[in-house]
Amino acid sequence: MGEEAILQEKKTRTDSSLLPRRRFERVNEIIDAHGKAQSALIPILQEVQEEYRYLPEEILTYIATVMGLSPATVFGVATFYAQFSLEPKGKYVVKICDGTACHVRGSDPVKEAIRKRVGLTGNKLTTDDLRFTVETVSCLGACGLAPVVMINEQIYGQMTPDAITIILDRILAEEGEGR
Repeated sequence: MGEEAILQEKKTRTDSSLLPRRRFERVNEIIDAHGKAQSALIPILQEVQEEYRYLPEEILTYIATVMGLSPATVFGVATFYAQFSLEPKGKYVVKICDGTACHVRGSDPVKEAIRKRVGLTGNKLTTDDLRFTVETVSCLGACGLAPVVMINEQIYGQMTPDAITIILDRILAEEGEGR
């Protein structure tokens, strides 16, 4: 092997050994902030999900390795709690309540208006551009405002198909794109 090839191989090995450190730099910062005790796992997963909008499998495995936990433990926590997602979510997570009060007061037409406005068809929950995820939830705890929609952390009550379309149009306009 020539000297140039040896140098190239050494460079490649060095670059690839730095790859995990660079790729997971933000994850390392999160772990460092919380510590490596098993009791820190849930706050770490919450912050990682906030950063990436979901929990990628390779990051869960990396967290397990760095924290000295089994991958089964980390995946078990990530799949046990409904707040965690192993699938990518949109920048805007739209939750439509389908509890009794919301259902009786017309949550289905509101949900259909949301799906139509963001361009979701079939069983898809997230738009291809990862801008919107639409989920149906059992209750948002605001039954007196039924039907209720939550977009990220903002609650909207007494929704109608027209009202939610106006809200979504405003979000799209703020994003610089009407559909």
